[in-house]
Amino acid sequence: MENWLGLLRIHIKRGVNLAIRDALSSDPYVVVKMGKQKLKTHVVSHNVNPEWNDLLTLTVSNFNTPVKLFAYDKDTFSFDDSMGDAEFEISPFLKALKIGLKGLPNGTIISKVQPNRHNCLAEESKIYFSNGKVVQDMVLRLRNVECGEIELQLQWIDVPNSKGL
Repeated sequence: MENWLGLLRIHIKRGVNLAIRDALSSDPYVVVKMGKQKLKTHVVSHNVNPEWNDLLTLTVSNFNTPVKLFAYDKDTFSFDDSMGDAEFEISPFLKALKIGLKGLPNGTIISKVQPNRHNCLAEESKIYFSNGKVVQDMVLRLRNVECGEIELQLQWIDVPNSKGL
């Protein structure tokens, strides 16, 4: 635990217009990887616009390690089908946290990350103050697939006895 900076809570909110991989729909879930860590959401059956609302928590020991997402269609009798992937950097979020802002009004925007050729953002991502915490909302466009986006939110959890930011 001494090498941890803290915990990154990822709220996987929902998928939008995900690819159809079964006859008429898909049974999607998301796998999140960071370094050697791997977590996944629950499966939402028969839905290309799933509402997961799953909270996944990763330990962060290096703020330069990207977070990778992989969407899959759950299959019973064969390998699960790929529904695209995306990745994002957490360094802009952690830089905003390091500023150490306290007591800002709800909704105060601290920073913005623009979509570009080097990230998977579908639209501008805002890092803002909400209920006493710094959070970042993201809409990620899935790669290597014909369509689909994943909406998520980042939140930081300080861990006692960690190195901290």
